[in-house]
Amino acid sequence: MNNGRTNRTIVKDIGLTLLAEGKTIRIKAHGYSMFPCIKPGSLILIEPLNIKGMPRPGEIIAIKRENGLIVHRLSRIINKNGVACYIARGDSNASADNPVKIDKIAGRIVRAESTGENPVPADIRINSRPKYFINRIRVIGLILWKKIRF
Repeated sequence: MNNGRTNRTIVKDIGLTLLAEGKTIRIKAHGYSMFPCIKPGSLILIEPLNIKGMPRPGEIIAIKRENGLIVHRLSRIINKNGVACYIARGDSNASADNPVKIDKIAGRIVRAESTGENPVPADIRINSRPKYFINRIRVIGLILWKKIRF
């Protein structure tokens, strides 16, 4: 029996249900894919798309995945066989995510709050030109620094 996985699934389902009902949710960010914009430990607020309309390139969006939500920046919108497909990418990721249709976008990030775990405020402004390579180097350096320090 895997209670951890079951609990994560329940929490994910509750969050997606609240977003579908038009409610804003707050979740804790994990990982470095949006570094330095959003740091691990930041609390991010996700609002449903219907509040401000369709997402625009440069905005940070939450995408539904099998194991939860992934928060990446919308880099472009393409037309694939007459259907709009959205391509996102983490600010420090080496490559873009696979295209998704609008039904896979759970919402947009409207605010990020610092925490005791991460006291530095996040910067979620629209950014149509993240410095992917530089951000990636910063993440690698940060991870190496943490390993050396401990």
